[in-house]
Amino acid sequence: MMRRKNMLKMTAAACALIGATTILFSMAAEATVKAKSGQVNMVSTNYQVPDSQAAALTETKGREGNKEEVNYHVSMDSLNTGTPGEVDLTMEEAAKKGTDYLKNIFGLDLKGAYVYMMYSPGTITFPRAFWMGDVLFEKKQTPESTRWSFMVDAVTGELFNIGHSRTLNANPSLDYDVSLEKDYGVYAELAKKKVEECGLMNGAVDRVEYGSQGYGGNDPDITMDVIGKNGEIVIVSFSRYDQTFLGLITDSSRRISESAMDDLANDLANGLAENYEDVEVVTQEFSKGEPALKSAE
Repeated sequence: MMRRKNMLKMTAAACALIGATTILFSMAAEATVKAKSGQVNMVSTNYQVPDSQAAALTETKGREGNKEEVNYHVSMDSLNTGTPGEVDLTMEEAAKKGTDYLKNIFGLDLKGAYVYMMYSPGTITFPRAFWMGDVLFEKKQTPESTRWSFMVDAVTGELFNIGHSRTLNANPSLDYDVSLEKDYGVYAELAKKKVEECGLMNGAVDRVEYGSQGYGGNDPDITMDVIGKNGEIVIVSFSRYDQTFLGLITDSSRRISESAMDDLANDLANGLAENYEDVEVVTQEFSKGEPALKSAE
């Protein structure tokens, strides 16, 4: 469904949890693995929170008379099956974190929006508890809906990824553009500017490299790898149709997912595939449409 120079191994459970009607963002190729009961070592949602973070969470929960007015509607997504733990952010707190990221990164005005939340304790390919939000300006969730989405750490609220998807009133070519492998300067500048303006990297940007191409629905996209002097990599996506910013994957998300996928690949290479059932790679675009499934070999 999507052509990728490098399969981005991001946010594994996100796609399987949300399904075809709620999407993260159009550049992410995601994976999910169903494991045999009792043979999966998940990262507990009850990991130790730094004192400063714990204090911040307590302060947030206790500020009854000094809360910023919420002008959007928050509810649990009908597909949600997860239950947050005691240390995890509540649904409302996670929604606030996510919508703040949408405001800061997309400049989105949330007034009147519907925010549908989902919780996961983590998966084999993304072993960290997380909250996901699907944001629309219409009550009904459909694959064709214009939407924004986010995924944050369930305890700290750290951003993992964020995205935007839409259906174009046009029919641009979705074909792979070979020329962009070398002539991607305009997208590199846009990606560098976005990362710097939003403070998405701890340090200076060293360079920007071509990442991949694909499409979400009828919107062709391209990703750029923004690489910091300290080795961080933020993956940023834009529409090839009109250069609209479509989303990003943070360095934290990338490292968590790639490490987990490397572990899984090593297990499979060492003949430990019997530890897993129904291993599937889910290519999920950060736009609409049903995910393409390809069995891992």
